[in-house]
Amino acid sequence: MGSKDGALKPKTATKPRLKRPRLYKVILVNDDYTPREFVILVLRAVFRMSEETGYRVMMTAHKLGTCVVVVCARDIAETKASEATDLAKDAGFPLMFTTEPEE
Repeated sequence: MGSKDGALKPKTATKPRLKRPRLYKVILVNDDYTPREFVILVLRAVFRMSEETGYRVMMTAHKLGTCVVVVCARDIAETKASEATDLAKDAGFPLMFTTEPEE
């Protein structure tokens, strides 16, 4: 009969592991010139926040200097940050939104 050296071993199927895309934070940077009402208006228009949530985000940025508005995919984060910053620039305010990778 056959020897055990030639026995067939079952093949293990390996699936390639796909890394999830890195998430990015959109950060609201506080300034001393943009009116609070305008900041809330931008948060509602661009980030679809309620009046109350927009107020809380704006106050957090006011007290701490910055506040994370949303965490999402890189292209969405950059688009929303530039849209919000451009909206403020068009209205004549120095309001700024930045993006950075989430840790």
